[in-house]
Amino acid sequence: MSEMGNLVVVGAGPAGMAAAVTALHGGLRVTLLDAGPAPGGQFWRRPVIPADPTARAADPRHGRRTYRALSAALSAHRRTGRLTLLTDHHAWTATRGEDGFTVHAVDRSRAPEETAVALCAPALLVATGAYDRQLPFPGWDLPGVLTAGGLQALLKGGGVSAGARVVLGGTGPFLLPVAAALAARGAEVAAVCEASGPSAWLRRPGPLLRRPARWAEAAGYAATLARHRVPVFTRTAITAAEGTGRVAAVRTALLAADGSPLPGSERTIATDTVGVGWGFVPQLDLLVTLGCPLADAGDGSMAAAVDGGQRTGVPGLYAAGETCGVGGAALAVGEGRLAAVSVLADLGTPGWPDPRRLAAERAAVAGHRAFARAVARAHPVPPGWSSWLTDDTPVCRCEEVTAGAVRSVCADGSAADHRQVKQLTRAGMGWCQGRMCGPAVHGLAAPGQPYAPAERLIATPLTLGALAGPGEPPSVPS
Repeated sequence: MSEMGNLVVVGAGPAGMAAAVTALHGGLRVTLLDAGPAPGGQFWRRPVIPADPTARAADPRHGRRTYRALSAALSAHRRTGRLTLLTDHHAWTATRGEDGFTVHAVDRSRAPEETAVALCAPALLVATGAYDRQLPFPGWDLPGVLTAGGLQALLKGGGVSAGARVVLGGTGPFLLPVAAALAARGAEVAAVCEASGPSAWLRRPGPLLRRPARWAEAAGYAATLARHRVPVFTRTAITAAEGTGRVAAVRTALLAADGSPLPGSERTIATDTVGVGWGFVPQLDLLVTLGCPLADAGDGSMAAAVDGGQRTGVPGLYAAGETCGVGGAALAVGEGRLAAVSVLADLGTPGWPDPRRLAAERAAVAGHRAFARAVARAHPVPPGWSSWLTDDTPVCRCEEVTAGAVRSVCADGSAADHRQVKQLTRAGMGWCQGRMCGPAVHGLAAPGQPYAPAERLIATPLTLGALAGPGEPPSVPS
């Protein structure tokens, strides 16, 4: 195995792209890899097989100028040979040695063939993003019930709506762009059920008042929803899904202050598709394996603990974007730049950092983080969400573990967190390795405590052949 440059960046979303470009501008040789077919991540996801041939050239709606600039810079540096861009590469673990880090990945660019790849560099930057947080409810295992992020991925990646009549539920601003995009695509959005209320913002309006661009964005979504006559219900949650063979309706209810359903407020809404999202959970697999310390993100999850330069507690290891706490693309871009500046400084690159630019970037990042904290406070997971569950509600769908089974091992003192529940019930031992059920199982076992994923030595499913492969470095195009 040979060294693949000065820096390996895992994740080519907004944070990874910004980090790679900044490091390249500083003169480093960079390897950037991502599981997707092109840079951009979920936020700047490109159509895979666009229904409209012109869609492939279309720019993202948000951050268009930033995306264009980063994409152009990556292309230019790739032509010079200083950037190695590896798409369809799934990183499954990382190790640290005396000379730096080795990232082990699987090349799936020629699927179904899989090839083991090993990438080595003295510095590693992890920008693997986040995934949808899910809370179970009776019927959530019916076909037609998806995550809100899954609905958006289908729209962005394939230009298709998952259903004709959709109900969205959960909490957070992310529900609005998903609803607006579905309505604009021709789907009937029967309801948007937001568990929080607008008064949550009125208690601490400062961060919102300092972000007028957010007002304009929210106003645009509101206009789209009003134009398509989409009803938005606040302090309301989807408490059950019903159907035979596929979802046909949902039950909703108004929520009390603790998040429990108010008796007599239930209603039934016919639908063929449901999208649910309760915020996002940082993707920490590689960081946890490398021993990166974690910190409370303030939204019910743990995130990578970093200093003002995005350095983790492990020398040579950096983190940026949603792995450090969910806060949107603008924050991710700023953190990516800060992380790359730290890499340049730590490797002794002359002229880095520029004090004035660094101060401006840090100030911008601090403002975005303040807004992210305000969002987390205004849209918390309702503490009484578990009251929606019947004992026969599946919590872990892979292993078919019910809420009753989890409650049983918690009630007798056998389990105090999701790791012990996993040992006793198999919850989290299935295909998704707890990504879907982990936060919910933890919420039942340790309510009020932030969720930190267990260590996974293998972060993504892979074949035994790829696991046993020699892990040779990829060939770099001339």
